Amino acid sequence: MKISGKTKVMGLFGYPVEHSLSPAMHNAAFGYLGLDCCYVAFSVRPELLRDAVKAIKTLNFAGINVTVPHKEKVIPFLDEVDPEASFIGAVNTVVNNDGKLIGYNTDGKGFMKSLSEARISINNKNVLIVGSGGASRAISYYLSKKAAKLFLYDVDRKKADRLIGDLNKIRSNVSFFNLQPSTFNLSDIDIIINATPLGWKKDDPLSIDIDLLNPGHVVCDLIYKKTKLLDKASKKGCKTLNGLGMLLWQGIFAFELWTGKRPPADVMRKALTLNL
Repeated sequence: MKISGKTKVMGLFGYPVEHSLSPAMHNAAFGYLGLDCCYVAFSVRPELLRDAVKAIKTLNFAGINVTVPHKEKVIPFLDEVDPEASFIGAVNTVVNNDGKLIGYNTDGKGFMKSLSEARISINNKNVLIVGSGGASRAISYYLSKKAAKLFLYDVDRKKADRLIGDLNKIRSNVSFFNLQPSTFNLSDIDIIINATPLGWKKDDPLSIDIDLLNPGHVVCDLIYKKTKLLDKASKKGCKTLNGLGMLLWQGIFAFELWTGKRPPADVMRKALTLNL
């Protein structure tokens, strides 16, 4: 990749970001299309987020992605937020439109595209999402429209209830699923999605009790590697899906917002798998 005085800079704001695969994915696409652009990961401490967002204008970045823990907290620092991202309450993509910073969320669309690729249908299914943070808000916005019933669980009940209340403004099919009692089962659940960070570390506890799974369950993890949850679920006979497809497609949709061009999905996918 040749860097020039005209090179447009995109990047990622998060903390931490050292593990990110996004630079490999986006830079591969820039190179393939011959675009004078580059993508860099920036480690932004939470207390410095406001300053980092200001720097997008100061340094004339074309745009950025936003990841944990900034997806929700970045919103007050933007000039405008897309209505969908505003409803979700989280932003993962920012476009610098001639000094005007506009926030979008491509996570939900990316996840739905990954389900479609894996031939997993949500229509009229009962879905359980564990976690109610920014990623959960993004995917639940879409899932609530298609699922028969959508259930949410979070250790922070108030946080889960806020999301449930927001989603029920779209369609009244969302409720809390209490994972704490020992008297519940997952027999009425078709698809289980881990939207928590549990799984990044090898010694992380599982987000659900594996003994409650059966071969009829589909188990998804938004973490883009094969987690302990997915490994154990696979051994139980469940169909599994990690977050690599979601990472790919949210990146493709962000790329389109920044450049107006459709990037090569196969090139970006190859870059991701080579850097896992």
